[in-house]
Amino acid sequence: MTAPLRASDPMIVDVALAGRAYDIVIGRGLLAGLGQRVAALRPGARVAIVTDDVVATRHLAQAEASFAQAGIETSQIIVPAGESSKCYAVFERVCEDIIAARIERGDLVVALGGGVIGDLAGFAASAVRRGVDYVQVPTTLLSQVDSSVGGKTAINSRHGKNLVGAFHQPILVVADTALLDTLPQRIMRAGYAEVAKYGLLGDADFFTWLETNWRDVFAGTAAREHAIAVSCRMKAQIVARDERETGDRALLNLGHTFGHALEAAAGFSGRLYHGEAISIGMVLAFAFSAKRGLCAQADAERVVRHFTAVGLPTRIADIPGERPDADRLIELIGQDKKVKRGRLTFILVHGIGRSFVAPDVDVADVREFLSGQLA
Repeated sequence: MTAPLRASDPMIVDVALAGRAYDIVIGRGLLAGLGQRVAALRPGARVAIVTDDVVATRHLAQAEASFAQAGIETSQIIVPAGESSKCYAVFERVCEDIIAARIERGDLVVALGGGVIGDLAGFAASAVRRGVDYVQVPTTLLSQVDSSVGGKTAINSRHGKNLVGAFHQPILVVADTALLDTLPQRIMRAGYAEVAKYGLLGDADFFTWLETNWRDVFAGTAAREHAIAVSCRMKAQIVARDERETGDRALLNLGHTFGHALEAAAGFSGRLYHGEAISIGMVLAFAFSAKRGLCAQADAERVVRHFTAVGLPTRIADIPGERPDADRLIELIGQDKKVKRGRLTFILVHGIGRSFVAPDVDVADVREFLSGQLA
């Protein structure tokens, strides 16, 4: 594992898509220079900033000042914070507001916020005028390492998470790690689950490094930039190989088949944040793999130990409120985007850092496993 760079050194990760390559810029204090970076990419463009009412109070003024300093005209679109904004009604409003702001095809949408804002604003950008370019400015750990990279944009359906959307790549991602200093610890922990995912799915050495250095990631030392850069680099490499998830990009969904079903069962509410659902989902994926004899029980227990130390939930029983039964979870899993002609596909593991796509998993096996977990 390479040593982290100094926190003062911005890191640049290239997402090498043919004809549509873009940079992920990672470092502290980058929001102040956002306007200059955008002006260099799109001289003369106007910008519509999409954000939520919590992020707006913390970071919108600085973003607007940065654009003003670069001579860029801006408008703002503010939506309620939370997963509930990833819905048809808010999507319609954002689209109409972008059009009302006279954002043309040569202009830009800027997503200033966490995963909800990135998904919502990116999907709106993909649809307005049949496609407007956009810039991701992720403000949470989860969005900096995962949802801002790779071009997946979506809103939720009553049938499940992220079922209505489009692939629409940003032209730039600016991850200012100083913005994470203002996050509540619960949201930081939820984002950390997606960091750990990269180690668990394909880099055992990185997971070992996290077991030793996770406290420094939370504290905001140079370890934070290092962890974000490693995560983004791994995702960028996978996306470059498989942009539309026809092959190994599905590995990025480790824990998500179980996790998305748990999120839907919890009503996409504050009862269970996305990263918390993925934490439980990854524990379930390891436990299911161990039950099937695919990986060592010791590896599954190691994942539980680490997530428990971090403060993440690891059991369905950790979700507050009424719990779904196995049949309800199976129904929700059946809406997963990886389902093919009604057959379940899971991301399972042969051990830490060794995930694989498992097609045609028997529904009866999953129901029996979940019944045991719920007992």
